Amino acid sequence: MTARPLFRPTAQQTSWLITLGFLALGYALYMRYMAIELTSVGLACQAGAQTWLCSTRQLVMVLFNNSVFGWVALAAALLNLIRPSLFLFGIALAAGAAGVVLYNAGLAGLALALLVISFARPAPIGAEED
Repeated sequence: MTARPLFRPTAQQTSWLITLGFLALGYALYMRYMAIELTSVGLACQAGAQTWLCSTRQLVMVLFNNSVFGWVALAAALLNLIRPSLFLFGIALAAGAAGVVLYNAGLAGLALALLVISFARPAPIGAEED
C-alpha cells in the first residue's frame, strides 16, 4: 500500500496563491494606513462625505470590529486542515493576510499557522499527482 502524496500546490497554483496573498496584504495595508488611520480621511468621512473610500472604510471597520477577517481565516484554515483544497487555502490566505494587518492578528495568525500545517496533510483522493 503506497501512501497518498502530500497536499502540494503546483508551481502555477503557487504563483496564483502568492499573487492573491500579496493583493490581500497590499489592500489591507492601503485600507489601514490610507483610509482608517489617516486623520483627514476619517474627518471627511465623519463629516458626511459620500465617497467609495468612505463606504469601504466603514465596511472594513465593521468587519474588523467583529473579527470577521480572523474568524473567516480560521474557519477556512480548519476546513483546509481537515480536507485540503486550493480554494480553502486561498480564502484562508487572503483573510489571514487581511486579518493580520487589520487588527485581527490573533485569530489570523493562528489560521496562517494552520495553513502551514496543512502542507503535512495527504492530498484528497483523486487529486492529480506531480
